[in-house]
Amino acid sequence: MAHIGDLLAEMLLQYGVDFVFGMPGGQTAALHDGISRRAPAIRHILVRDERSAAYAADAYARLTGKPGICDVTVGPGTTKLPDGLVEALNASIPMIAIVGELPLDWLSLRAKGVASQGFDQVAFLQPITKATFLVPSVAALPDLVRAAFRVATGPRPGPVALIIPHDVMDAEWDEDKVKVMVDDRCIHAPSMRYAPPTSDIAAAAALIARAKRPAIVAGGGVHGSGAAELLTRITDRLQPLLVTSLSGKGSVPETRAYAAGVLNPLGSAAAIDLIKEADLLIWCGSKASQNTALNWTLPLPHQATIVIDCDPLEHGRTFRATVALCGDVRLTLELLAEQLDARPQVDWLARIAAVKAKHDARIDEETASDAIPIQPPRVMRAVAQRLQRDDVVISDASFSAGWIGVYIPAMISGRNFLYARGQGGLGYAIPAAIGAGAVLGDRGGRVVTVSGDGGHSYAIGEIATLAQNGMKVVNIVLNNGTLGWLQMWQEFFFSNLRQSVDLGFNGKPDYAAAAEAMGLKGIRVTSPDQIEAALDEAFAFDGSVVVEVLIDPRATPIHSFRRRIAEPGKVMPRPGTVYELRAWKISPDLDVG
Repeated sequence: MAHIGDLLAEMLLQYGVDFVFGMPGGQTAALHDGISRRAPAIRHILVRDERSAAYAADAYARLTGKPGICDVTVGPGTTKLPDGLVEALNASIPMIAIVGELPLDWLSLRAKGVASQGFDQVAFLQPITKATFLVPSVAALPDLVRAAFRVATGPRPGPVALIIPHDVMDAEWDEDKVKVMVDDRCIHAPSMRYAPPTSDIAAAAALIARAKRPAIVAGGGVHGSGAAELLTRITDRLQPLLVTSLSGKGSVPETRAYAAGVLNPLGSAAAIDLIKEADLLIWCGSKASQNTALNWTLPLPHQATIVIDCDPLEHGRTFRATVALCGDVRLTLELLAEQLDARPQVDWLARIAAVKAKHDARIDEETASDAIPIQPPRVMRAVAQRLQRDDVVISDASFSAGWIGVYIPAMISGRNFLYARGQGGLGYAIPAAIGAGAVLGDRGGRVVTVSGDGGHSYAIGEIATLAQNGMKVVNIVLNNGTLGWLQMWQEFFFSNLRQSVDLGFNGKPDYAAAAEAMGLKGIRVTSPDQIEAALDEAFAFDGSVVVEVLIDPRATPIHSFRRRIAEPGKVMPRPGTVYELRAWKISPDLDVG
């Protein structure tokens, strides 16, 4: 006899879902039975921690454009989801979390866990999702599944929680009465695309035509809209300054002469210098967040702005654009391209080249360093030299984002770099590698993660998941024995404080040895002359590897921290800028006088 778990599994399959990430529970066992009946067309990947399920689904969604699906049981399964749901919500990543629940008629028994594991899951999940649906009956399930896919993929994409009570999930499915019907428009995000008015397109084109020093800030919305190749064609014609957020890395190949890298306090120094000289900033699929807008100092008072974003609530949040283009990024760029007159500004290109050359000389020196302790740029250069076209690089939070952002260039257009910048929490990389590994297992390519020892420790149990599923993942662990960002923050702003930031003790943990114990290949690198051989071995291995590199604990990609390290013993005043009220701005038109 078929049950509702079968119905749900069949709907997932017809929505193009081929992987579900999660951990089974008694309340969701019928779903797992339904998945097993349809394998291998749809497969379930078991994680060790439900938090990892959401991160795996997040990475899957970023690489495929389809909603990532994760499943958890009621109670303790649900309470581990927030990290991944908030990341997806803030980063506009389509995701559906299938959540187990106690039977419908146990409503009064959920409070304070009178019924085992019970609590108010709807109230818990609503603030951190686009929508949270509690399925009230078997008859309502198909419509709510369709709603989940519609909301998750609709502009602006994000996570949806679908809470299914135990008695609904286990109920019999009468296929004659409850039909399987899906909306194939909602298989990929964005499910709908709309364009700004033609008058706004014309105004933006006119503004670009008048600009002498135009700049484009490309964000994660470029990838979410599938607009990277189109944007590259446009920028090849216009040749503006092109910078990206961390999430937007790869929107345009960073090998282009006009591309200056990642705009971020731990990103490209050339990007930071050049963006201040632009007379027009085009925010393309970027929400002008704190880091990308350099603590909201951008746009500067003299800079005209164009904002391209599908979410009307993003327009005017921190500044009023000179021209606001509210629409899908790809569709808006297509219409804008028709009206653009390709007139590269020779003087601007020369200035971009000069500034990049100055900073590239420093980068070349850093990546060639044979210093001991090992400098992370030296490791990143060796990783970059071994990457292939279809490989995906996943960053954990904190310093890893900067090491990747600056020292591993994006060679092609596309989403080959994954950053958890929606929330920026440690512990993203390894779980995300599970989702990415599932995708690349079918299409080829290898996953490379870069984490500090702090980030790696968060999800170290999931390296066993990588090995168990035969995924080709090279995990680079930059081990400095400390929570580097926090240690430096304490040192600089709290009179050389060093409290609860040290992770290493007596040469332990040995992350390479831990990897061996969990079924992976483990390699430990202690000197620069071992780097290339270690990475050759790792990339040649037919499985998952942990390459632990003992690095300089004083190494940091954050430019302000580097300046402070250059002044040893100087205690800095606490940064009042964190607490200052940010002024809302109105961007001017271009003064062509």
